[in-house]
Amino acid sequence: MCDSMNKNEKEPVFEEAMDQLEQIVKQLEENDVPLEKAIGLFQEGMALSKLCHDKLEKVEKKIDQLIGPNGETKPFSVQGDDEQ
Repeated sequence: MCDSMNKNEKEPVFEEAMDQLEQIVKQLEENDVPLEKAIGLFQEGMALSKLCHDKLEKVEKKIDQLIGPNGETKPFSVQGDDEQ
């Protein structure tokens, strides 16, 4: 687990980010972590939380594009799928 994500590092997929976040929460809840390390873990956890939230929001927008207001499905284009 890294203490910070460098711009050169690949952004984790949603599941990896959630796993990392769960590990951080577990460390903070179960271990007697020194204050400085706890602050670092908290900051990393907040960044992972934002990343997961943003990914979920993006998926929700895609779903909204596929499903109409009355629940009917709409035809869709695959052109925008490269933006991940």
